[in-house]
Amino acid sequence: MPNTTLTSKQREELLKTLKARFEKNTNRHKNLEWTKVQARLEAHTGKLWSLHEMERTGGEPDVVGQDEKTGEYIFYDCSAESPKSRRSICYDHDALESRKEHKPADSAVNMATALGIEILTEEQYREFQKLGTFDTKTSSWIKTPSAVRKLGGALFCDRRYDTVFTYHNGAESYYAARGFRGSLRV
Repeated sequence: MPNTTLTSKQREELLKTLKARFEKNTNRHKNLEWTKVQARLEAHTGKLWSLHEMERTGGEPDVVGQDEKTGEYIFYDCSAESPKSRRSICYDHDALESRKEHKPADSAVNMATALGIEILTEEQYREFQKLGTFDTKTSSWIKTPSAVRKLGGALFCDRRYDTVFTYHNGAESYYAARGFRGSLRV
């Protein structure tokens, strides 16, 4: 099991990066205050490792909302394109195992689990796209309904022609421009 504890320097750098991104992109989290977000992060330090990994893999995590019932802040990968270190992967472990040759290094579901995050659903992805323009050159796997997955398929989304599209592919497929975006509740 990997070490999921950040050093004090890593924590400090991560919080500095998250604060700068939060302040630069206020349209993503209207009416939220960084001091309250930081207090929540400092009270739930176990989540900092996942945010650090989201950052390390190119996700550029940022706050996109707050759950009114639980008080949790919701972070999404907000990089302009699907996170670079999470591309060229198939959908899930079964898809990875089904490939006889030319296997990708990993799968979206495996990587999300290892990072401690959730893959965005189609609804989350479409809401996310209202916050800016994302995935104009890449695409992102999204959480696939079990009925589709049982038949061998998986879903992904992107933005082309100023429109968000949802597509399907065989779950075992992988492309250099397809990765995944994740969410984390803190």
